[in-house]
Amino acid sequence: MASQTWADAAAEKIISEYPDADLYTTAAGISPSGVVHFGNFRDVVTSHLVREALKEKGKKTRLIFSWDNFDRFRKVPAGVPESFAEHIGKPLSKVPDPLGEPSSSYAERFQKPFIEAMEKLGIEIEYRDETALYESGVYDEKIFHALNNREKIADILLSFMSDKAKGEKGIDPDAYRENYYPISVYSRFTGKDATKVLNYDGATTITYLCVETGKEEKVDLSKEHIAKLSWKVDWPMRWQYEGVVFEPGGHDHASPGSSYDVGKVVAREIFNYEPPLFVEYKFVGIQGLGSKMSGSKGNAISPLELLDIYEPEVLKWLYFRKDPDQSFELAFNSEIYRQYDEYDAEHPEENAIPFRQAVGFGQVVQWQEDKLQTVLEALGHSYDEESIARRLLLARNWLLKYNPEELIKLNDSVNSAYASTMSDKSKVQVQRLKEELEKKKGASIQDLEILVYDIPKFPDLSEEELKKAQRAFFKDVYNLLINKEAGPRLSTFLWAVDREQVLKLLDFSDI
Repeated sequence: MASQTWADAAAEKIISEYPDADLYTTAAGISPSGVVHFGNFRDVVTSHLVREALKEKGKKTRLIFSWDNFDRFRKVPAGVPESFAEHIGKPLSKVPDPLGEPSSSYAERFQKPFIEAMEKLGIEIEYRDETALYESGVYDEKIFHALNNREKIADILLSFMSDKAKGEKGIDPDAYRENYYPISVYSRFTGKDATKVLNYDGATTITYLCVETGKEEKVDLSKEHIAKLSWKVDWPMRWQYEGVVFEPGGHDHASPGSSYDVGKVVAREIFNYEPPLFVEYKFVGIQGLGSKMSGSKGNAISPLELLDIYEPEVLKWLYFRKDPDQSFELAFNSEIYRQYDEYDAEHPEENAIPFRQAVGFGQVVQWQEDKLQTVLEALGHSYDEESIARRLLLARNWLLKYNPEELIKLNDSVNSAYASTMSDKSKVQVQRLKEELEKKKGASIQDLEILVYDIPKFPDLSEEELKKAQRAFFKDVYNLLINKEAGPRLSTFLWAVDREQVLKLLDFSDI
């Protein structure tokens, strides 16, 4: 697989840079401010593949995933009541569940589906609840160390700002250095981060101003865990704390002067830690949903939702086979047929039912597995039974949830408009089909196959003329039954669907 090549190379580089490590930690993480979507999943996959490559080289490994739920609630996304604006500025873990569950929080609402998806995908992860870690005090010494080095951190941040940027923002380097504190503080009066640090005593105590209430308070941060390191300091601090040797990121973290560029300097100069190997991964797109995925727009798709239409192994294959610098797309439209076909071609040992057949035949037999088995046997197909059960459900989800326009269902009433355009000869053929179906209610698929091909046959027709006549007959029947020019294999369809409704739709004697 192409992904193994880059992951092996990354593992070799990591081992050369950390030759004496007892445990090799790869990392990923997200702020659960909305749906943890399939783009975020690439963060996990990239770290997972490097972890697996390290493991194959005999190293003890782990993959950690940080829930940055001590981050502030920044804005009310689509789908969340506007009243939640009152919580802006609080930690995500302290904001109520948007669906009103008293035992949950805003952060948990979006964490749970992601965790469930990773379990279904069989990706082993150690999760880190950053709120719990900050509030437990395990980061206290790191916070105080950063506070005691705040001017040095300010200089690092200033070094990544151009003179033009400093001018546009009105930044005076001396004033910035003097007033900079590498923490945000959640006010004990409001629970929000609309605060300003006024003083630090060099040990464990700060004085801060709550902007909303205008109140000042002196707080011992070793007892009241209401401070969080700013992101560009927090990230390298955690690299050092967890011993991270690899962590990927999207373009926002990879661009020049971004959080990784700043973070690696902070890691070396403040926390005395060699920063982890970093790899940028490209965008993952989607087809068939009509608009670009966006958490803020409320139309982001989670990995758990992807598992409604993709088998776990197929979904992993789609991600695993691409190098991080290659973008690719997931499909909610008919492109998914090709993806399943390609996967099956690379994994022929299971002999799985093609996804397009699961969709096509599945709806014909109304998703009844036993009926589908009968259809497949009649057509001479033999597929793995477990794959049929598995893919039938996924095919149903794909069709009903995302492609209802592709659904094939019997008309509710006679298609009079179409029947009025038919020739007398065509009407006679359809009438014969109706009569035969009334007489042969127990006919097999094979019997019906012979019938539908025989009805348009006439002795003097050439082979080409016969094929043309059969196509015209099928077109008539499909229009009368489902209002479409074509449809599933006609004999199979007639065998599987409601026979009484078919007979009603083929009866246009009064037209």
